[in-house]
Amino acid sequence: MSAGNSWNLKPDQKDQICDLAERETIGLNFTFRDMATSVAAAARPHRKIDRLGSIYEPLKLSILQREDEPLWEKLDRYYDAVKNTILNYQSPTTGLFPVKTCSNCKEAKVRDSLYCAAAAWALSMAYRRIDDDMGRTHELEHSAIKCMRGILYCYMRQADKVEEFKQDPSPSKCLHSVFNVDTGDEVHSYNDYHHLQIDAVSLFLLYLVEMICSGLQIIYNTDEVSFIQNLVFCVERAYRVPDYGMWERGSKYNNGSTELHSSSVGLAKAALEAINGFNLFGNQGCSWSVIFVDLDAHNRNRQTLCSLLPRESRSHNTDAALLPTISYPAFAVDDDALYSQTLDKIVRKLRGKYGFKRFLRDGYRTANEDKNRRYYKPAEMKLFDGIECEFPIFFIYMMIDGVFRGNKAQVKEYQELLEPIIFQSNEGHAVIPKYYYVPADFVEAEQNKHGSQKRFPSNSGRDGNLFLFGQALFNIAKLLVDELISPKDIDPIHRYVPRQDQRNVSMRYSNQGPIENDVVIHVALIAESQRLQVFLNTYGIQTQTPQQVEPIQIWPQKELVKAYRFLAINKKLGLSGRPERPVGCIGTCKIYRILGKTVVCYPIVFDLSDFYLSQDVMLLIDDITNALQFIKQCWKMQGRPLFLVLIREDNIKGSRFNPVLDMLASFKKGNIGGVKVHVDRLQTLISGAVVEQLDFLRVNEAEIPEFKSFEELELPKHSKVKRQTSTPNASDLEQQPEISVEEWLHKPTPEIIRKFHDSDCLASQAQLASILLRREGPDFLAKDENLMDELERIYRRAGSRKLWLAVRHAAAIIKKFASSIAPHITTILVHGKQVTLGLFGQEEEVISNPLSPGVIQGIIYSKCSPHGGEREAVLQQELVIHIGWIISNNPELFSGMLKIRVGWIVQAMKHELKIRAGDMPPQDIHQLSPSDIKQLLLDVLQPQHTGRSWLNRRQIDGSLNRTPLGFYDRVWQILERTPNGILVAGTHLPQQPTLSDMTMYEMNFSLLVEDTLKNIVLPEYRQIIVELLMVVSIVLERNPELEFSDRVDLDGLVKEAFTDFQRDRSHFEGMEKQDDMESFYNTPPVGKRGTSSYLTKAVMIQLLQGDVKPCKDDPCSVS
Repeated sequence: MSAGNSWNLKPDQKDQICDLAERETIGLNFTFRDMATSVAAAARPHRKIDRLGSIYEPLKLSILQREDEPLWEKLDRYYDAVKNTILNYQSPTTGLFPVKTCSNCKEAKVRDSLYCAAAAWALSMAYRRIDDDMGRTHELEHSAIKCMRGILYCYMRQADKVEEFKQDPSPSKCLHSVFNVDTGDEVHSYNDYHHLQIDAVSLFLLYLVEMICSGLQIIYNTDEVSFIQNLVFCVERAYRVPDYGMWERGSKYNNGSTELHSSSVGLAKAALEAINGFNLFGNQGCSWSVIFVDLDAHNRNRQTLCSLLPRESRSHNTDAALLPTISYPAFAVDDDALYSQTLDKIVRKLRGKYGFKRFLRDGYRTANEDKNRRYYKPAEMKLFDGIECEFPIFFIYMMIDGVFRGNKAQVKEYQELLEPIIFQSNEGHAVIPKYYYVPADFVEAEQNKHGSQKRFPSNSGRDGNLFLFGQALFNIAKLLVDELISPKDIDPIHRYVPRQDQRNVSMRYSNQGPIENDVVIHVALIAESQRLQVFLNTYGIQTQTPQQVEPIQIWPQKELVKAYRFLAINKKLGLSGRPERPVGCIGTCKIYRILGKTVVCYPIVFDLSDFYLSQDVMLLIDDITNALQFIKQCWKMQGRPLFLVLIREDNIKGSRFNPVLDMLASFKKGNIGGVKVHVDRLQTLISGAVVEQLDFLRVNEAEIPEFKSFEELELPKHSKVKRQTSTPNASDLEQQPEISVEEWLHKPTPEIIRKFHDSDCLASQAQLASILLRREGPDFLAKDENLMDELERIYRRAGSRKLWLAVRHAAAIIKKFASSIAPHITTILVHGKQVTLGLFGQEEEVISNPLSPGVIQGIIYSKCSPHGGEREAVLQQELVIHIGWIISNNPELFSGMLKIRVGWIVQAMKHELKIRAGDMPPQDIHQLSPSDIKQLLLDVLQPQHTGRSWLNRRQIDGSLNRTPLGFYDRVWQILERTPNGILVAGTHLPQQPTLSDMTMYEMNFSLLVEDTLKNIVLPEYRQIIVELLMVVSIVLERNPELEFSDRVDLDGLVKEAFTDFQRDRSHFEGMEKQDDMESFYNTPPVGKRGTSSYLTKAVMIQLLQGDVKPCKDDPCSVS
């Protein structure tokens, strides 16, 4: 049927077409009215359109271009396409673009509008190449500017939400993502729509920088600059803000829950890299229009992205939303291997004939999706298996990726895949269907055999005619493929740079890949006092005092935080400026120009803390080494990092002196912990450092508070430093209290007070004060001394004498809290782990998202104190801080550990102390110094030595909750063959809805397995259960005809195996049967009469009680 005779249809055929067109599940991209106009269109030159084949067949694009076609003709053809398929739908008032092109659609999404603006901007870049553009460059550029300013206008009307979100980043306090296309008003409430989409805000910032860099003027005044800076404050925390992601649904299960998405974190990382130090006024800007980025926050986003990829989130094993993150426009991954791994996974799992699935079991617009319900029911996900809609737009992303990377084969491959599935408008322009779906009648056949059924196109914008997002991206791709623009035109800030060019491109920060970072860290040694300087000089350590570096000022990082509070304050918009977030190691390695002063900051590790960890100088030395390694890994700026080492008199007292002297000697030698350092005078080092101008302070100079620099200790110059005011670590005997708590618990208050004042033992005083505090309250006075003041005195005296048992006891009673625990928990989460706080054997609190310090403090003391674990409340804080440092530098030590159960790690450490003690009483863990605690933790985390007994190995591995490689995948395979699920320690893991809702490789399934095992009390028993599950998996793998007919009771199987083990021991070794399973735990898993053989036997007995599936090649079968 050609265009000329397309009306020769029988009445029933016409009715059939009309019926199909009315249904949402039909994919025609033209109406009968369009057909009529197409007849006239066919007569135009180069516009002949042959409509051949069935109405279900996609129409191939005509070859509209000639090889000898002049450049202006090519551009006019593109201009015609962009004008007709995109710009004609732009709102004349706000400049936004509607989601659907039908007349009654009044919704505009930020993300879709941004891509439409990018298409107009891309074409304007092509028009810049010709002289006589007939005003089209101006029109196209200003269409893009109008859209960008339209989004900015909508955002700025919600400045109050930005302010709220900075303080509390929750889904009910975020910027909206959908606006009225004509007025910019809010369209949906938070209850009706999932607005929290970090990727959309990040994409706006990224395109803003790209466009301004190309010469467009989008930001007009300082109000707008301060607003953009506040958007940056919001995006900086992307690594700790679970959102709803690109698909606006959050979790794959579509139940209204948020998740941390790689695509959102990656776009945030890209936006922060792009906008750091960028002048929003372009070439005409001044210092007040420059944007500041917290480089430590950016680095957390980078770490989070690297730990999440190639996964999209906990429920999304992979997702097509990652394509715009790892490729155009973000290019957020600077590790080629990680990029390839992520891309390969997306293509392998999601690519189809008609496009990419968004993610596996995506129910969006499928025939099985209930259109009347917003959320899915449990187990409903299985209905969408194999019939997920396929989106052609991702073929376009792959074309663009191929152009950027110079991969012509990839471009050709995806062009050929795209050509048969796109349509043509009456004017001859390409029309990109939004998705292809499987009609209801074909669903069953498609699910039986994936890829067997034909899919049909959506009506593009569903109820409208055009899917503008797709149209925009297609035009960008075609401009690139036809070489009318180059990648550099639409990426002027060099988000993507080929590896061979990376060293030749000037970039502000971190756009480069992981080129070997051999940075030398410049170190200035600062002594607290002149007499300390003289003392250190006798050992050949050259230092400077704060007075000797003047006029340079030395500030603690908290003063820098105070200065940054004034960044982007705007009273008209109600914006308060930068939230009070600490400045990390990267930030303190720069020099600051503040109100005419030159300022350097010492790192946060040198801050005096109220928490007792600062009393352990060995820990300080360890923290300095870790900080230097971190800076070496993450420093990407042009200048050298400047690291101030602040030496206090307290650091060299008593036994602390030698370790500090060794560290300072290492600095002098130029190498500390494998990091190259160069020590010199501060005035000399400044010339090679990075300088940050804080000119924004001049705007509000009248309101700025007094800044306090670090002051030199005023001491008599000729007085000597007293080194022996502190003792070595106290002996175990000194640490022990003289009294028994049970004995004094019920004695009268006066007697306790008398004993309290008579005792010289600080540990005893702490225990007696604890009894009084519970009985009388914190305001109780004893000899005119407030009880809390007395405890503070005990805390400080015990700290100076290194009586760690008394220190921890006093710290726990007065609820001391290390505020740095919050960023360390975030670090652990960033590495893809969960944290649980609480005592071993008691209820634990799972932390899966970053929390504020106050909330963490409440959890620790509420979970530890009621069960008599006050001292462990502070010990667990120590461990979280240590784990945070260790996982940053040695993440491999935590392999196989999905949950970091801090209470169980304490138990592992106690087991280790018991093993070391042998037959002697083990050392009390609370008596160890913080640095010894850290070393013990490192020893426990190391892979177990072969010399250990199997009982000890199982106790340690079980306490760490460590699992073998592929463990969770094997549990999934067991569940597939276990219709009634798995039971262990009273917890049931059902087959359904688990298999219907989840997929094998998703993080949520692994977490569900861990949740199933959490009620097991004995670490060694937990390890036996892990071994049992591996055995079950192997047995089922080798016997495909078997499956469990009943619920698999793991406890019952272990019991059977143990009974069999006892029977054999009795028979072969003459041992009497015992209820104690210690001998079983101490038996090797493999070898003759190993635990695995007994477990295998118990599994086979239960399996053979069920049905055996017939097998085609069964040799036992007679017929």
